[in-house]
Amino acid sequence: MGSGKYNQPTSHFPLSTFYSLPLPPSFFLILVSVFVDMLGYGIMLPLLPFFVQAQDGGAAIAGGLMSMYSAIQLVSGPILGALSDRYGRKPILLLCLFGTGTSYLLLGLANSLVIIFLAVFIDGLTGSNLTLAHAYVADTTTAENRAKGINYSQLAFGLGIMAGPILGGLLSGYGLSTPALFASFLTFANAAFGFFFLPESLSPDRRESKPLSQVFSWAGQFTSIFRQKNIQRFLVVLFLLNLAFAGLQTNFPLFSNARFGWTPAQNSYFYLYVGLCGVIVQGILFSKLQARYGESKLIPAGLFFMVIGLAGMAFAAEAWMIFPAVAIVALGTGISIPSLTALVSLRVPDSEQGRLMGGNQTLLALTNIFGPTIAGISFDVIAISAPYWLGSVFSTFALIVAIMSLRRNNPEGIT
Repeated sequence: MGSGKYNQPTSHFPLSTFYSLPLPPSFFLILVSVFVDMLGYGIMLPLLPFFVQAQDGGAAIAGGLMSMYSAIQLVSGPILGALSDRYGRKPILLLCLFGTGTSYLLLGLANSLVIIFLAVFIDGLTGSNLTLAHAYVADTTTAENRAKGINYSQLAFGLGIMAGPILGGLLSGYGLSTPALFASFLTFANAAFGFFFLPESLSPDRRESKPLSQVFSWAGQFTSIFRQKNIQRFLVVLFLLNLAFAGLQTNFPLFSNARFGWTPAQNSYFYLYVGLCGVIVQGILFSKLQARYGESKLIPAGLFFMVIGLAGMAFAAEAWMIFPAVAIVALGTGISIPSLTALVSLRVPDSEQGRLMGGNQTLLALTNIFGPTIAGISFDVIAISAPYWLGSVFSTFALIVAIMSLRRNNPEGIT
């Protein structure tokens, strides 16, 4: 909760140049905010299913909560982004942080499923913290150092995700409400930090002047992106890929508890491992692999790793077997998603990049609506390994569509 996904540009100039480009001081302040926000998110993510279980809810309810969260963000995310274009990043970011802090506070005090649903609803309305932070990064970087800025933002994201689960696991030893109350305090402190120290990145002369009636028009932009035939199939691949693992975040704690007997603390340590895998793949391996092989080779390779890794998770009969399987999944997602994003971006004119990124966000939100519910129902009705078999099947379909699309349409300059 309280997070969002973003697109990762690729870099084709020397790494020595990449790391020597200067960044303004305000940029590093937003990195602190991103890290603290993701620290709170990392604390809460592995524990949400256990809040549901504590109120006699099952996997389907836990998955439904995340689907509801994504459904709300499907509408609220583009609107909050447009409001930040009109009124500036800082006030809307502070509003989002306040909403997330309130959500965590309600979870810590929850004594019924109704309160849990209310908490998730509030965070869905205001959970665009990371999206707004990335807009702030775009405001404070130039075309030359934008890639460096995104790279550092990604690093702050990964470090927060790594540290959050282990901190949440330690705090859960003092009761399930303790991590939620601490995450709430952390988020409110982050908002206070932003209020006093974070400067506004979007000056009044650079702000959008469209009427408010147009701020709420997002459906037309999304459908117009899908009308572009040169990217339609790749958007389908992106949808299937994200659908493959969209429900696993909320489902895995229940899966590991049922199959391995893991506690919330053990799940938190496992999420630390997942975060470490992500940092290694995205922060170290991807740039080297992209420079050597290019997007059109990394996409099918990444999807193939997804097929194998998710099937390996379903097969895992012993706890140790889950670790290499998840490492393969991390490799697959880490190289396929940024490669897909870059490839689609290369097929769209510069004047339509913003609309494309907004369409991608809506597409990802759709997968987060259906994925958790599909995973939860299949877990309850079919088998505890069913979500991972389904993820492997979705990845297989994505691989087939990607190979067909790359063979039919591989423009010059993409290798």
